[in-house]
Amino acid sequence: MLGTIVNTCTIIVGGAFGAIVREGIGDKYKSAMFNALGLACLVLGMNASLPNMAKSEYPVMFILSLAIGGLVGTRLDLSGHIDRLNAKINAKRNKENNALQGLVTGLLLYCIGTFSIVGPVLSCLSPSHGWAFGEPGNTYLYTNATLDLVTSAVLAASYGWIMLLAAPVLFCWQGMFYMIAFYFGEAMPEPMRVELSIVGGVLIVSSGLGILGIKDCKTINLLPSLLVPVLFYLIKGILS
Repeated sequence: MLGTIVNTCTIIVGGAFGAIVREGIGDKYKSAMFNALGLACLVLGMNASLPNMAKSEYPVMFILSLAIGGLVGTRLDLSGHIDRLNAKINAKRNKENNALQGLVTGLLLYCIGTFSIVGPVLSCLSPSHGWAFGEPGNTYLYTNATLDLVTSAVLAASYGWIMLLAAPVLFCWQGMFYMIAFYFGEAMPEPMRVELSIVGGVLIVSSGLGILGIKDCKTINLLPSLLVPVLFYLIKGILS
């Protein structure tokens, strides 16, 4: 569990640093950071999706997931709810800032991927249950923590203090996988992790396109797509 605690703390430290220096950054430098962040999302998203596509049991799974998830998210108008809430926040602060969109992007970057899903499982299954600082089972999470330290600083410098809310979400996300591994062994089927990585990678790419101003794909409406592979493999497990 130590790896998850370290990962959570790096997001808090990086986010606090980014939020503190944010006010001293000029608009042209903020624009440069947004461009860098958007490009990073494209690369990280493709890195999560493309290597896993060759491992997929069902190559069309991610397409169905995005289609079904997009329909559900659009019907629920998830993006509209976030936009309206964001507008209220901006009205109170009397400034324009897509803070909630930034928070969703941060959560996707922090939570989707091999390190953040497999890391807690390996941490739990290590001999000391992942509490020793030098425990090999924590390697994935320490690597993830290093990446998240930089990412959280850049995100907070762009969107502000709201990015600190990602820390408890990450802790609960990784903690969930840790507890699943603790009580049920590895539990999560490898094919499910593969499909989650593919769909999650596409959502990160979608966020990157929005940040760069290339195309607003309403990423928030696509979030239910992540539930489709989970439900599919749960039902498959029950029926088999």
